[in-house]
Amino acid sequence: MTIKGLLCLWLAGMLVVMVGCSEKNQPPGKEVRLIPMQDLFRNPEKTGFKISPNGEYLSFLMPWQHRLNIFVQKIGEEQAVRITESTQRDITDYLWANDQRLMYLMDRNGDENYRAYAVNRDGSCLKELTPFENVRVGIIDEREDIKDEILIGMNKRNPKIFDAYRLNIYTGELKMVGENPGDISEWLADNAGQLRVAVATDGVHETLLYRKTETGPFKPIVTNDFKDTLAPLFFTFDNQNIFVSSNLGRDKQAIYRYDIKKGKLLDLIYEHPEVDVQVLLRSKARQVITGVSFFTNKRQYYFFDKARRQMQEILQEQLPGYEVVAGEMGRNLQSKEETRVIVRTYSDKSLGAYYLYDQVNRELKKLADVSPWLKEVELANVQPIQYRSRDGLTIHGYLTLPKGIEPKNLPVVVNPHGGPWARDHWNFDPEVQFLVNRGVAMLQMNFRGSTGYGKAFWQAGFKQWGRQMQDDITDGVQWLIQQGIADPKRVGIYGGSYGGYATLAGVTFTPNLYACGVDYVGPSNLFTLLASIPPYWRLELQKVYEMVGDPVKDKELLTEVSPLFHAERIRAPLFVAQGAHDPRVKKAESDQIVAALKKRGIEVLYMVKDNEGHGFQNEENRFQFYRAMEEFFSKHLGSKVEKRDVPKAP
Repeated sequence: MTIKGLLCLWLAGMLVVMVGCSEKNQPPGKEVRLIPMQDLFRNPEKTGFKISPNGEYLSFLMPWQHRLNIFVQKIGEEQAVRITESTQRDITDYLWANDQRLMYLMDRNGDENYRAYAVNRDGSCLKELTPFENVRVGIIDEREDIKDEILIGMNKRNPKIFDAYRLNIYTGELKMVGENPGDISEWLADNAGQLRVAVATDGVHETLLYRKTETGPFKPIVTNDFKDTLAPLFFTFDNQNIFVSSNLGRDKQAIYRYDIKKGKLLDLIYEHPEVDVQVLLRSKARQVITGVSFFTNKRQYYFFDKARRQMQEILQEQLPGYEVVAGEMGRNLQSKEETRVIVRTYSDKSLGAYYLYDQVNRELKKLADVSPWLKEVELANVQPIQYRSRDGLTIHGYLTLPKGIEPKNLPVVVNPHGGPWARDHWNFDPEVQFLVNRGVAMLQMNFRGSTGYGKAFWQAGFKQWGRQMQDDITDGVQWLIQQGIADPKRVGIYGGSYGGYATLAGVTFTPNLYACGVDYVGPSNLFTLLASIPPYWRLELQKVYEMVGDPVKDKELLTEVSPLFHAERIRAPLFVAQGAHDPRVKKAESDQIVAALKKRGIEVLYMVKDNEGHGFQNEENRFQFYRAMEEFFSKHLGSKVEKRDVPKAP
């Protein structure tokens, strides 16, 4: 529960392009059909497939009354049973708590105060387990060894911190098993579900805590500066040590086995010279470490386990041209071996499909296409790129060009990611495909401060909001112009969250560069942003001050890079979208910049949704937002717009 997980150039080199799929873009001159906006942003037909622990049942999410709800189906049977009836919000996060009962989390109107619910696999005995106002619940451990309990974190006692509880999934009974003294930001259970590791913080240092048994006291093992990562992953199978992802004494995070009692790194499991490695794969049934996954330009794997490697090879052979991810596994009731596997495919031009793989018979059965109405042939290749920033950093990103159009003098939309402590990946992005289908080239870049590229690259973004981080974005635009791809008079910028801030910073600090901008739940005033963060982020506040700026010590800096205080420089038309219940970027952030621009007579379109938070989850709100975005970019960049039937006057 850390904020790090929440919330280019005078170019010296040539563009490096690696095509994601073998199919090439449609040749110039051939008419491209405008894909209906609703086809790109409607809820999926089916998604979120999971398998029961015994491998006998499948569950999935499917729309019912325009909201995603949970359905359950016995493997081998055709009929599925809907077991929830949510009509206000989509259910997006759920799990099998045991073979009979499922648990899910849901907030209200986007406030991110998630409540826990449980229901039997036949739809009976639905119960709200945590009916508490202004309280947020998160899953710590699924407690596979105990069939009626689950470990959760909850800030019921103190809104600023999360205690650890054992929650009865039938009655809602709570038992505290980890009282937070006020500084714990993370809990970790062992393979038996016993809470034995915690991470404490004083704001800028993180201390790893350990106890031999769940009833014993926690003892500090080692303390590091927050920039030196020692991220616990899970316990070794004998519950004596843990696996970690760490950059101690190095730039890129690597996987190690860690002596939890002595506080020292043991054997190096895997490292990569270019990117952080943070995901370690395992088979719980066979009690073996099977491999790692990581992201360079695309998702990559390295396997230690022969059986897991062979399964991946078989799946890749049967599903060529896609990223193939083997997910949840169901166990045979008698042997307890993992015999059935949920498989998901991904690509840049498809939301992919779900499959069920039988490891015994090596049979692969398709369960569902996520969005079968989308045709890959109509969608564009997402091309990994890299370029040099003006001060010599390598910036990685993705360029998507319209089909059927010569890539010269195109309208361009620059799309910086949110976070900012995150990164873009090679995948299917409906926003990108939507605008590219309208004739716009889309540029995404992992500017300095993005994660995944090592400690130095991440720290290069400290206190660089609106400065060098923004330069990396600006330099990407200049590169596109120099290459002749971008029409310098038709460049727009769009982003959400930090990307929304980068949009405001772009039209403020480089007012001649952008013809227009779309700010989606982005902050405009860094003082009010830092003053209004959710209470459960307070533990991380000193860390945020070091990464963004201290409102007192860095007052001049934050004033310099807050677009609100320089609104007189904005000339480009702006579209601002905001959720009224956003707990991260309060509505006041958008209110302030909109008022400042309207006062000066600058064109600004303002959309507020009263039943949304940090982004629009409800389908009808997404439709309204993207329809307005389409018309906005068509007006200011000359991109295409979908024709819609206009009702005739009576």
